[in-house]
Amino acid sequence: MSHSNRKRASCGLDITNPTDLEVCISTGTHSNYEFICVPIVHTRYAYETHPDKLASKRNVPLTRADVILSGNDWSSYIVGRLDPHIDVDSPVPTLRKRSEEKLARELKYTSHLGIPAILIKLHGMKHVNLARILYNSVTKDSGPQIWLQVPIVAPDELKFEESAPVDFGTPPPVSSWHWWNQFRLLANQNQRISVCLEIGDKIPSEMELQRWLGEPIKTLLFNTSVFLTNKKGYPVLSKSHQALLKRFIRLDLQIIVKGPARHGDISFYQQYLSYVYQQSENNDPLCTYARGFEDFLQIPLQPLMDNLESSTYEVFEKDPVKYSQYLVAIQAAITDKIKEEDKDTKVLTVMVVGAGRGPLVKASITAAKNASRRIKVFAVEKNPNAVITLQHRKIEEWGDMVEVVSSDMRDWNPPPEDHADILVSELLGSFGDNELSPECLDGAQKFLKPDGVSIPTSYTSYIGPIQSTKLYNEYRNSKDETKHPKAAFETPYVVHLLNRVELAKPKALFTFDHPNKDKYIDNTRYEELSFTINSDSILHGFGGYFECSLYKDVLISILPATHSPGMFSWFPIMFPIIEPMQLKKGETLKLHFWRCVSKTHVWYEWSISEPITSPIHNPNGR
Repeated sequence: MSHSNRKRASCGLDITNPTDLEVCISTGTHSNYEFICVPIVHTRYAYETHPDKLASKRNVPLTRADVILSGNDWSSYIVGRLDPHIDVDSPVPTLRKRSEEKLARELKYTSHLGIPAILIKLHGMKHVNLARILYNSVTKDSGPQIWLQVPIVAPDELKFEESAPVDFGTPPPVSSWHWWNQFRLLANQNQRISVCLEIGDKIPSEMELQRWLGEPIKTLLFNTSVFLTNKKGYPVLSKSHQALLKRFIRLDLQIIVKGPARHGDISFYQQYLSYVYQQSENNDPLCTYARGFEDFLQIPLQPLMDNLESSTYEVFEKDPVKYSQYLVAIQAAITDKIKEEDKDTKVLTVMVVGAGRGPLVKASITAAKNASRRIKVFAVEKNPNAVITLQHRKIEEWGDMVEVVSSDMRDWNPPPEDHADILVSELLGSFGDNELSPECLDGAQKFLKPDGVSIPTSYTSYIGPIQSTKLYNEYRNSKDETKHPKAAFETPYVVHLLNRVELAKPKALFTFDHPNKDKYIDNTRYEELSFTINSDSILHGFGGYFECSLYKDVLISILPATHSPGMFSWFPIMFPIIEPMQLKKGETLKLHFWRCVSKTHVWYEWSISEPITSPIHNPNGR
């Protein structure tokens, strides 16, 4: 049931009473459904669970024989659905015991068949024993994944009771998200237990929808009764349901269609869903570049320590936004530095530090030409492999306008007559200062003239609380035996955040200005931030971003609220926490964050003091 890089919706067909599985598979695949959901136990073989009934003593097979399908068909086309009559949380001891026995048999048989997933429907909060049994199952063997079918909005059962008394003091019913949340906590947030979200007539509030978008949802389930009929008699979704579906499509999940073909042919539903899927394709450069990297943890680059490879330079140079913004900023600075009456006589010195393969050198030359100004460019680069490219470009493109300097910017000491009017760099990391831009530029500003300009002039890191079971499981499973046991939970990761929800808007953390005019430069920082949590949730870590002023009002940003459209050079950064923390709507979350600097390295430490106190994360940058 692989569905990566597909051009149409990946749909499954739920069949309540299948007669012949081979025919069902053929019907489904002919209608472009990729799998079918069927009961693990055929109704013909269903047996009585009450021990006092004679039918419970029948000696009959559990279900169909495995030989009716090939092993490949079982593992590729079938999702099993648990018998809905199983109730392992029944208050009746005999019924609970019989249900446990039957559940054990169905789980063992699905594992025997090689079925990839089991669909199990939740009906409320009372599933503690079921969570225990399924957690035991997924931790002891490599059997099927568990898809928990949960309604996106909990049903209001009182509405069916005509004589139900109105009690304004009664708290509102528990949301279906709480059903799932309790279950996944009981199962230790195991990554093999995920959600099949059932979409009904009622659309959830925006806050509830946002919360679901941060959960590990494998499938959406649409009953055919949810579809409307268009003028030509074909099934369509209401505009609100279409909008909801498009929000989930970006998670690259699958869709299950359940119910009778109310619009002529069951294939019409798959065709319509594929149409909606294609209409929602996002061709934004960031989405195109990030495809396949969603929620994938990466260790931040360390260009100060390591020389970047050619392929890394090539990727960043393709950014359609970053260098155009730099060009605008450089052109504005050049124009401000050389007045119209001086443009034929004055020559500015522009230093590009950390020049790489020369994109900012090219941007500086283009900016000068656009402004009809004259400049001299120094391209300073420590990577000897990138210097080779710079030297070739000087010979073939730039000529005497550019001087290539093979040196670390902190070690180079040009004569005073070559000091810079404009210092240009692209040293920012996903958190602004995490790739040591402050330390590099503080070392380089010694050859910036007293009235010189730095591009960028300032940048601010932002941080905000995040819920993401998927990311939590990613770094929980990325332990390295050669490192400290808690290293996986104390390492900042660069990640294209997708399957997550913000629990409060990010807030500004640390700001750095260049050139740094302080008499004694100190790049250590400490800040305490308070966040008001927007919904009941689980805290899994903090998302980090930056906003940068290149020059005056020319900005670049990866902060969600002000993200530069189409810019993909930076993904956000994720700061994990060791123990996930349950939070209530309206609670205050207090974060303490430090930027620590020693003679040999720079690192972050972070901790929470409210509503629960956590240990200091990453002490001494271990």
